[in-house]
Amino acid sequence: MAVSDIVTRYEDEQGQIYYKMKSHDIEVKATQNAGLAPVITYWLGEREITDDIRDLRFSPRPPDSYIQDYEEFQAMLYTKEQRAINQLYEQLSIKPKNMSTVKQIIWSFFVIILAMLPLLIAIWWLQ
Repeated sequence: MAVSDIVTRYEDEQGQIYYKMKSHDIEVKATQNAGLAPVITYWLGEREITDDIRDLRFSPRPPDSYIQDYEEFQAMLYTKEQRAINQLYEQLSIKPKNMSTVKQIIWSFFVIILAMLPLLIAIWWLQ
């Protein structure tokens, strides 16, 4: 019997009831909207389960008190959330990729000079 889309209820031979997470194959996506913080969504296959994850995390009853594998599930989600956020910031970054450290330092120096160029021209013009 399914309790929700992500939690399943089991009953063993002795009649004890326990709960487990239905799947650990959840994909986490991070997107950037107009705000400062990224928006994180959770997907199970083609179906979005963000509301189910939020309901579970913010329920009055702590999920780790009745779901057996909740700690492993939460650790897995945390890892995937961090990976999704890092991938988002790598996409938004103007930092050059696939360059050696020396080339990245030289590139950063020229970007700083390029950004300061209008200020340097204004100072030179006013003298």
